[in-house]
Amino acid sequence: MASGARILVTGGAGFIGSHLCERLLAEGHDVLCADNFYTGTKANVAHLMGNPYFELLRHDVTFPLYVEVDLIYNLACPASPVHYQRDPVQTMKTSVLGIINMLGLAKRRQAKLLQASTSEVYGDPEIHPQHEGYVGHVNMLGPRACYDEGKRAAETLCADYRRQHRVDAKLIRIFNTYGPRMHPNDGRVVSNFIVQALKGEEITLYGDGNQTRSFCFVNDLVEGMTRVMNSDSDFSGPVNLGNPHEITVRELAERVVAMTGSASRIVYRPLPENDPKRRKPDIGLAQKTFGWEPRVPLEEGLAQTIDYFRRALG
Repeated sequence: MASGARILVTGGAGFIGSHLCERLLAEGHDVLCADNFYTGTKANVAHLMGNPYFELLRHDVTFPLYVEVDLIYNLACPASPVHYQRDPVQTMKTSVLGIINMLGLAKRRQAKLLQASTSEVYGDPEIHPQHEGYVGHVNMLGPRACYDEGKRAAETLCADYRRQHRVDAKLIRIFNTYGPRMHPNDGRVVSNFIVQALKGEEITLYGDGNQTRSFCFVNDLVEGMTRVMNSDSDFSGPVNLGNPHEITVRELAERVVAMTGSASRIVYRPLPENDPKRRKPDIGLAQKTFGWEPRVPLEEGLAQTIDYFRRALG
């Protein structure tokens, strides 16, 4: 895509959104960052405020937005269990009403839209690794359903707007992502372990620690997002974006303790309801279609993330 596009990033002051805004500005685009600051912060984009091609707008996507844009990245939604379970009704509204409003904007403007969906649409998967053709194993009545089912409904709406209104809507499914600007209290294992280790607190593991996750550094994810957005209009996805290198949560905790030089000890707590036991993306489609795969090794990404939290925690 040539530089100079007018791009809306909803949830742009969040962890991933702020890195995406940074990338788009570096490519010479005009970026409108919309965020209601429920989980995003102005601090995440403060360094961009002096750029004349960057604009920050306080806006909740559950309400319509009338702006002139060419591309829409819809990232607006709390993405960690701590945050999305705090107000589950609003979480569902953000996913469903938010995508309806953004698809309506895309339809009016004939703009291209990329919907940030999630690996959580697979629920607690019965197949491993998870590929895009798997329809999932989700408890629609559970405490995580506000997020899981909200994102699943958003995918349905994207597919229907594409079929009925010819909106160029693309779907990505984001697997566990980490890096600088993660919220220190978001309840995710990477930020939890690093903050606890740096503070010398007990490292909290849920369950026996043998559940697995696959961690993708944020810069790798942003690269994948832009490749999907810039793809031919015939491609709609969904496409998995994540790192297929799978490790246990206990191994991650031990690695963080070693890398921080912490004296923290690991303690165990009961596993939350519907918490997935295994999570690993099949990224064959992303590799074949876009030549995309993660480049940043876990050790390198963790070092950058630990350095960020050292500075943030003072």
